[in-house]
Amino acid sequence: MEAMNLNRETKKKPFSPTRRIATSFLVVIIIGTILLSLPIANRGVSSSLLNNFFVATSATCVTGLVPLVVVDQYSFFGQVVILILIQIGGLGFLTYLNLMFLLFKKKMSFTNKIIMQEALNQGSMRDISVFVKKVIKYTFCFELLGAALLSFAFVPEFGFIRGLYYSVFHSISAFCNAGFDILGSSSLLTYQSHAWINFVVCFLIIAGGLGFVVWVDLRSSMHRYKENFKKFKFKKYLKSLSLHTKLVLTITLTLLTLGTLIVFALEYSNPQTLGPLPLGEKVLTSFFQSTTLRTAGFATIDIQSLHVPTKLIMCIFMLIGGSPAGTAGGIKTVTFVLVVLSIFSLLKGDGQINIFKRKISDQLVKRALTIVMISVSIVISAIIILSATETLPLVDLLFESFSAFATVGLTSSVTPYLTSVGKLVIIVLMYIGRIGPITMVLTFASRFNQMKGKGIVYPEGNVLIG
Repeated sequence: MEAMNLNRETKKKPFSPTRRIATSFLVVIIIGTILLSLPIANRGVSSSLLNNFFVATSATCVTGLVPLVVVDQYSFFGQVVILILIQIGGLGFLTYLNLMFLLFKKKMSFTNKIIMQEALNQGSMRDISVFVKKVIKYTFCFELLGAALLSFAFVPEFGFIRGLYYSVFHSISAFCNAGFDILGSSSLLTYQSHAWINFVVCFLIIAGGLGFVVWVDLRSSMHRYKENFKKFKFKKYLKSLSLHTKLVLTITLTLLTLGTLIVFALEYSNPQTLGPLPLGEKVLTSFFQSTTLRTAGFATIDIQSLHVPTKLIMCIFMLIGGSPAGTAGGIKTVTFVLVVLSIFSLLKGDGQINIFKRKISDQLVKRALTIVMISVSIVISAIIILSATETLPLVDLLFESFSAFATVGLTSSVTPYLTSVGKLVIIVLMYIGRIGPITMVLTFASRFNQMKGKGIVYPEGNVLIG
């Protein structure tokens, strides 16, 4: 009996859901690295294994940072590999895997439901299989619409086949907030004044960054008026939305507006960015850069030429990122709002946090603070290492680190000049940035739930702070 108990104790536990999520991304990255290293994936001489590993990580983690020019280095096969990595990375490999089970009429296991619940940031396992189908459906609908809209610009310029391919590639890249392009080394700089491409790409970035929970809620709330649309009232419609949706829409609109105004004001007279542009194009370019800070990575201005204050403020916007259960990265908009609200609540002496006539639980605030503190600590640690290994300007290393961790992909033109150690640091940042905050907070949450009600409860003690 003692031997049996010992075997039970020493028996290895199966991977936790959070570890499976992290492992799935790592497996996809490794497979992507191997495929990108094949001769068929390259135009001539294959790039180094480290560079291919860097690109595979960047694509799977939907970042967009690259140490080389994608269209110059990789063949059509290599570009398709990158596109598949972006698509898988945007939604997560496990999402597609579970969709396959559903398509073949296989019931999703309890373990898989837990994994998908955490991967898609759902509060309940109820109808998780239905939600997975909706995620895939919304993804391909938005990407198909984006490709159709972009084809009006790319097909006349590049011809039908090439133009259609460009439209599909950049639609998927934009919706997944990846920031990869196959137009050359200048991102979308040549389309700076092209209003159609600017607005379509912005639409796709925002659509992917809002999160699937928001789109499901928007549609289900609208569904109530299906029988008689004449009864539709906008104020009543807004009130019917969930607290999460209201919060996401409000902070997204606020960040987009604030980001546009900041870029416009700080770069207005910069001769290397907005200075030479007419007023309308200045506003358009400022809006595009504010949108791409939602972790998309496209650029219509030379990031290297931005003023230092602009870069520093952009770092904050990049860290905030998009919204939960979407394709964007960062600490997430809702996390940022909860931290800000907790600070204001403390300053006002309020015992609780209220928003839209709803109370926010202390546990959610603790998780938000945990994510922010750990995220900032990781980025600062990376900056310290990079400052020791690289000879590049500190502000550019700081910008690169925030961009990598928040899976943004904007760069101040330093990525190709990083040392091998520097590239490895950025690779780790991209990987942690894609799965880290989610995995960490879920791990802490599960541990908290396991420990809840256990152990010794000590009397309260007072300490001095501040």
